[in-house]
Amino acid sequence: MATTTAHATRTILERFPAGAPRGSWPAEEYAAAQHAQGTNAQVVMDLPSDQFLVVTDTTTQ
Repeated sequence: MATTTAHATRTILERFPAGAPRGSWPAEEYAAAQHAQGTNAQVVMDLPSDQFLVVTDTTTQ
């Protein structure tokens, strides 16, 4: 019996500095624009780089 597994990976669409005066707002606005274009984007915080990342999930086989 053959088994296949799908691995979810994230693609970074854009990066925004966490120390910006508006905080995560630019990242949230960018993610909303991506949603309007049909891309399932979300904002996550990357603590080591101190950045907000707008990412999308992709599935690889």
